[in-house]
Amino acid sequence: MASTSLVLVGASGWQHPAWRGGFYPEDLPDDWLLSYYNTQLQAVYLPAAVWQAASEATWAQWLHDTRDGFYFVLEPGETASVKPVSERVLPATPEWEAAHVWWLDEAPDLRALAQRIMQQATTGESLFVFSRSGDADLLEQANTLKQVMGY
Repeated sequence: MASTSLVLVGASGWQHPAWRGGFYPEDLPDDWLLSYYNTQLQAVYLPAAVWQAASEATWAQWLHDTRDGFYFVLEPGETASVKPVSERVLPATPEWEAAHVWWLDEAPDLRALAQRIMQQATTGESLFVFSRSGDADLLEQANTLKQVMGY
């Protein structure tokens, strides 16, 4: 993985209805959601059903709509599915997830997360901090912790 960031925060998907009028501006067009999301967060975890249903044109648009330091982490799925060859698209295996992913919803303790970040810093490999539920408050806390720790 070519990420230069130690900690990357994101959610499972970017289309959470509860985010309208809070995380997302109320009048933001649907086709701008990913572009906006990528200005606030650094990665997205895509469920297999979502990324496997995406066409080559959709993938091209997703990559175009996001900045170079933004990552797509793919839930394990069918290997025959279309996915672009890009250093920003990372297939997650259970082993990779164990070493590189912290699920906020399962472990929202920020002290424990800070310890995991410090442990990850010793490896020099990125840690992806995701919320399955899209809890915007937890995501904001994780982003703040990341900044306070200097990552």
